[in-house]
Amino acid sequence: QDAFVAFHVDKVLVSKYLKSLQIGELAPDQPSIEPTKNKMLVKDFRELRATVEKMGLLKPNRLFFFMLLIHILLLDTVAWLILYYFGTSLVPFIASLVVLTISQVQASWLQHDLGHLSVFRKTKWNHLLHKFVMCHLIGASAKWWTLLHSRHHAKPNCFRKDPDIDMHPFLFTLGKKFSVELGIKKKKYMPYNHQHKYFFITLPPLLFPTYFHCHTFYIAYTKRYWVDLAWMLTFYIRFFFTYGSLLEIKSLLAYYFIFRMLESSWFVWVSQMSHIPMDIYYDKNLDWVSTQLQATCNVEQSLFNDWFTGHLNFQIEHHLFPTMPRHNYWKVAPLVKSLCAKHGIEYQCKPLLTAFADIV
Repeated sequence: QDAFVAFHVDKVLVSKYLKSLQIGELAPDQPSIEPTKNKMLVKDFRELRATVEKMGLLKPNRLFFFMLLIHILLLDTVAWLILYYFGTSLVPFIASLVVLTISQVQASWLQHDLGHLSVFRKTKWNHLLHKFVMCHLIGASAKWWTLLHSRHHAKPNCFRKDPDIDMHPFLFTLGKKFSVELGIKKKKYMPYNHQHKYFFITLPPLLFPTYFHCHTFYIAYTKRYWVDLAWMLTFYIRFFFTYGSLLEIKSLLAYYFIFRMLESSWFVWVSQMSHIPMDIYYDKNLDWVSTQLQATCNVEQSLFNDWFTGHLNFQIEHHLFPTMPRHNYWKVAPLVKSLCAKHGIEYQCKPLLTAFADIV
């Protein structure tokens, strides 16, 4: 299946586990494609994927990712040095917060690459560095992220299957169809007619400091991700030891929660700009390509946009080729655009601020 091919880098390794589950070949008279699948689109996409592989676009440039890691570690160090050399008055306090926030967000983009196995050719090296970046540098569980994010990629914007939209209908109502459905059922959990206002003070600043903090530890503990938990503890030990030597306990806690709120705001606006404005509904059991294209849109390319969003401005290409290294998205984008044009599918690409406004 296209989803299987998209997710797995080492097909030979995975086939070893699958052979024990094989019960036989599909009978010749059985349909291999469901009626909801777009046969021609699937055929053309598979040809495109073969072209992408021949062009070497799935091969990572390790220098690119090495430089990303170096700039993250440098910013992380500079954030502490600012307080160490200039003291803990208001200006250096704010400057340090900004630098650490940038480091943390850029680390979250890098862990995203590692989680998708797009940094190294060997899976084990991706997993190892993923634990270092996600658990040690950020303080969250790598396996927790993989569990949720893989489900998001498999069925983006599909209610009850995509964990990224689990906030419907308890905090927000998402999508035009769901809004009507709640209205007909006369169900009301929140004042939805004001959700575009309370969005600003709820989801962006509070997702990381509240929900993510609790959920990552809860999943890591209940699923017994002991290695992840040990790695995560190294982040908190390092943070409270290094910053605790410079700040009093109240200032330390304020520093921690403020940078988490800033990090959360940056992450939410970027991660939601390509999905929330798109079609959100129950799973229609469409083919892989149609499912991804209906749920994603792009943001215009620029050096700033690429850096600011961790190349998630190429969300369409990322969802079609989740293991592709991000530095190659711009190369495959024209081919994807041509595929969409051929099949009459809208390929949405917006300015960054327009994409943010569309969330609201």
